[in-house]
Amino acid sequence: MAKQDFIAMLLAGGQGSRLGVLTENLAKPGVPFGSRYRIIDFPLSNCTNSGIETVGVLTQYMPLELNEYVGNGHSWDLDRNAGGLSILSPYQTMSGSDWYKGTANSIYQNINFIDRYRPKYVAVLSGDHIYKMDYGKMLEYHLKTQADATIAVIEVPWEETHRFGIMNTNKDMSIAEFDEKPAQAKNNLASMGIYIFDWPVLRRQLIEDEANPESSNDFGKNIIPKMLAEGCKLQAYPFEGYWKDVGTIFSLWEANMDLLDAPEDLNLADSSWRIYSRNPIRPPHYIGKTAVLDKCFLTDGDVIYGSAYHSVISDSVVIEEGAEVRDCVLMPGCRIKRGAKLERCIVGINTIVGEAVEAGPDLKDANEAYVDPLCSEGISVFQNGIHLKAGLRIGPNSMIKRSPDGSETDLLEAICDSDFVRRQLC
Repeated sequence: MAKQDFIAMLLAGGQGSRLGVLTENLAKPGVPFGSRYRIIDFPLSNCTNSGIETVGVLTQYMPLELNEYVGNGHSWDLDRNAGGLSILSPYQTMSGSDWYKGTANSIYQNINFIDRYRPKYVAVLSGDHIYKMDYGKMLEYHLKTQADATIAVIEVPWEETHRFGIMNTNKDMSIAEFDEKPAQAKNNLASMGIYIFDWPVLRRQLIEDEANPESSNDFGKNIIPKMLAEGCKLQAYPFEGYWKDVGTIFSLWEANMDLLDAPEDLNLADSSWRIYSRNPIRPPHYIGKTAVLDKCFLTDGDVIYGSAYHSVISDSVVIEEGAEVRDCVLMPGCRIKRGAKLERCIVGINTIVGEAVEAGPDLKDANEAYVDPLCSEGISVFQNGIHLKAGLRIGPNSMIKRSPDGSETDLLEAICDSDFVRRQLC
């Protein structure tokens, strides 16, 4: 099979509203992860490692920073004269222009791009999951089963089935029914949002779906149920490795903590399946004489004088002497000042935590005005580019941000500067 017979379309235009302030000025696939990565690094690296040389990245929400980060695909070996990486945003035609209305519509609007390569098979991938997968093996399964479409599935805890599209399958793993976020699930095989289609079949389905005024133009809600109703052969591809949908604050924090506990199927030191990234050029990290580090991820540009336990520390982070972080995710460029003590916190890009600030799940007597329903399990989140006043006490499940009108709050000394995010991504 020729390399151009199999191409990938990567959906990276989602807002990620459940991540709250972390995605206010940044598309979810561009959110920092695991010390030196962005979420989008995982599906892009999977494409490279799977031998896919043509990848369309579909962006929409807050695309500037993500587009600059992805660039021409060089960091993932996708800068090629034929194929390579292409950024695909909504555009104007003679008949008008429109935002991507749904996952299926975003592929529909790029039919001409796909047709240029005349592929036999198209992978449709989500840009906001943490996992390592060989799409080549999934294609082999697709061909072996002679399916019109193959959908990757993974077993999820029964108590979480209501969060996913559930695939009810026959004994041969052919899909009999798709159940979108069921109240009472029949099984626990959840769709991973990873599809392989025969391109002629998908092309026809997209055109018919677009012509239906009642459709919401979504793969899970429309395309898959319609294909099943028409008798198309849909096959479930069971995946048994690590996979995490990092669409919530807790799941993002939990996935970062999972890295520290080094599950074998999320081993980022595995040279046989490398996760590539575009890293800024920074000096080596510096560990001061007063520093205490225990089970942490570090990277370039970090300056550590304080204490860090079981935490993920991104590039250019400063932890001053006497500061302490535990079970935290510190995003690029943030600074934890002297005497601050943080536990189970996600600190945004370039945020400064003032002296003697305390934040953690045990501060039950702290101000509850900033408790947010998007936060759970005691995790608190600080917006990108803010400066927290010294001496604050922040309780569990808090989201610290500037006011909606952009003015300072009683917690902040400086308001968010979205340009901070752009500088860190470049």
